[in-house]
Amino acid sequence: MDGRAAVQMSVSTWQQPLPPRASQQRLAVLAEIADRVLACGDRRLRVGVDGLTAAGKTSFGHELAQQISARGRPVLRASLDDFKRPWRDRHLYDRESGEGYYRHAFDYDAVVSLLLQPAGPDGSGDCVLCSIDPLTQIDHRDVVAVAAADTVLIVDGVFAFRPQINGFWDFRIWLDVDEDTSVRRGTHRDQDWAGAQAEAVHRDRYLVAERLYLAEVDPLRLVDVVVDNTLFDHPRLLRDRRAG
Repeated sequence: MDGRAAVQMSVSTWQQPLPPRASQQRLAVLAEIADRVLACGDRRLRVGVDGLTAAGKTSFGHELAQQISARGRPVLRASLDDFKRPWRDRHLYDRESGEGYYRHAFDYDAVVSLLLQPAGPDGSGDCVLCSIDPLTQIDHRDVVAVAAADTVLIVDGVFAFRPQINGFWDFRIWLDVDEDTSVRRGTHRDQDWAGAQAEAVHRDRYLVAERLYLAEVDPLRLVDVVVDNTLFDHPRLLRDRRAG
């Protein structure tokens, strides 16, 4: 019998479609990680999916949600992109440079109070999956998703293991791609809104921010698994903390 449970998505308009049918190798990696997540317990769990910009975090989060749902656990999906500070306040701080983006773009107080604390085992269960829509700038903090006692929350986003929020994760995943792959994929993805400036945005803002994050936090020392996501059909599990 199919034990598939519901996957509840954010109301954000910044949505990426579910990826195409996965290869057998990709399904095997996803299945192994889903089993590792669920081995953390029957209580509410919070999973962070991090990696360089355009490493494939959102797609991987969607796929992992499907795997966990198929095992009978309800899933909530969210993205840190939906918890950025509103554009109307951007005159108050630098958000255009790489360092400014890293230091100021995200509202971590909102991530904690609206999402990660409520989704914890001792939280209220009343979770906001989107604070400010990054495209429309609509405030969605009154849209609440209720996390059951065994819900798995999967959140993708850059800088997910910064000190402000790192302590809330029950399981941490790093998707590994090199810098050139990050810039190339991101440029292709964002051409519709960034146009000719897309490569510069990725190389001069996002990549600079990622380098700061890697230097200051060293997130790979914190993660449970590292997945080489360079080739979509042929991901590889590079490191599993369980294996030492």
